[in-house]
Amino acid sequence: MEAPLAGITVVTLEQAVSAPMCTRVLADFGARVIKVENPKGGDFARDYDDVVNGMAAHFVWANRGKESITLDLKSEGGLRALHTLLARADALVSNLAPGAMARLGLSSEDLAEKYPDLIAVEIDGYGPDGPLSHKRAYDLLIQAESGACSVTGFPGQPAKPGPPVADISTGLYSALSILALLCGRERNRGRGGGLSKVSVSLFDTMADIMGYPLTYTRYSGVEQQPLGMSSPAVAPYGSYRTADDRIVVLGTTNDREWQRLAREIIQRDDLADDERFSTNTGRCENRAELDEAIAAWCAQHPLDHVQKIADEAGIGNSRYNTPREVIDHPQLAARNRWRTVGSPNGPVEAILPPPVIEGYEPPMAPVPGLGEHTDAVLADFGLRRDEIDRLREQGAIGSVK
Repeated sequence: MEAPLAGITVVTLEQAVSAPMCTRVLADFGARVIKVENPKGGDFARDYDDVVNGMAAHFVWANRGKESITLDLKSEGGLRALHTLLARADALVSNLAPGAMARLGLSSEDLAEKYPDLIAVEIDGYGPDGPLSHKRAYDLLIQAESGACSVTGFPGQPAKPGPPVADISTGLYSALSILALLCGRERNRGRGGGLSKVSVSLFDTMADIMGYPLTYTRYSGVEQQPLGMSSPAVAPYGSYRTADDRIVVLGTTNDREWQRLAREIIQRDDLADDERFSTNTGRCENRAELDEAIAAWCAQHPLDHVQKIADEAGIGNSRYNTPREVIDHPQLAARNRWRTVGSPNGPVEAILPPPVIEGYEPPMAPVPGLGEHTDAVLADFGLRRDEIDRLREQGAIGSVK
C-alpha cells in the first residue's frame, strides 16, 4: 500500500516537542518532512541529554523519519533557500518564539501573498492576540496556566502530568488541521477559496483538554480536588496495594459495575444494598469508606488473583507499571510494537505509532543528524552544486556532515 501522505512535502521550523510531534506524525503517514535547523546547534532538544547512544531521548522520540537541513535564516542566502523549498511545499509548520516568523518575513499575511496554496501552521503559546500572546510558553508553564496542574496530584500538592501533554496534544491538533486542509484542498481543487492558514496554541489546546473540570466548575461552582491515582468524577476508582506488595487499579463507571464489584469481588452485599452507594454521586461523597473496604480485600490477595477475579466479574483493572516494566510489557511484545530505526549513532528502538492501518507499515525512517540532508535536499529542489558551495562559503548553510 502506498503511504497515505506520499507526495506531500512538509517544511518545518521547529524546536522541542509540539511542532516536532506534529511533523513526526505526518512523516509516519509517509509525508516528506524537511526539518530546517540553525547551523549552530539546531533544534535545542538535541542537547537535552545524551542517553540514547549520545543523543537526547526527546529528540530521538519526536524526530524520526525527517530530513535535516541547516540554513541560517538571518542570512540572505539561507532565507532565499528556504523560499525555494516553500515554493514547492504543501505545508509549513513552525513553533518559533513569538514574533520570530514575522521578523523573517514569514507572517501568515506574507505567506498567503507569496504561496496561496501553502498550508501554514503556526504553533505558539497563547495565540496571536490577547494579553499573553507575547509570552514564551513551555509545557509546564501552559499546564500550570490552564489549570491542569491543579487537578493533578493531591490537595495542596499540585503536580504536572508526567508526559508533556500540552506539547503532544497541540502537535496532534496541528497534524489533524493539516490533514483536514489537505482533504479540503483536494475536494475544492479548481474552485478556489481554500483555507490554508492555521494557528494552534498550547493554551487553547489545554483549555479544551480541561473541558470536564472547567464545565463541572462553571455549572456547579465547585473546584474538584485532585485525588492522585483516582478520579473526582467516579467512585470507586483508584489504586490499591495487594498482598504481594504490588498495586492494582480498579475502576467502575456505572451502577451495575459497582454492584458486581461489591457482590462478586469484595463480597460485601451490605455495601451493595446500602442506599448511600446506590448512585455514583453518593459513592463519590462516601468514597473513603468504599476505598477502605476495597483496600482491605486487595491486601488479602496477590495481584494476579485480584486481576483474575476482576476480569471474571467484568470489572476494569490494570497493573501499576513503571517505565522499565512497560518496556518489556507482554502486550507490546505479543503485538510486535517495537521497531529498530536508524540514527547517526547507530540503531535505536522505537514504538510504532498508534494507528494500525491494514496493509500499511509506517516507514519508521531514521533519526536525522544535524544538517545531514542539506546538500541532497537543496539539489532536489533545483540548486546547482556551485550554488550550494557558494551558500556554504557564505555561512548560509552548515558544514558538510
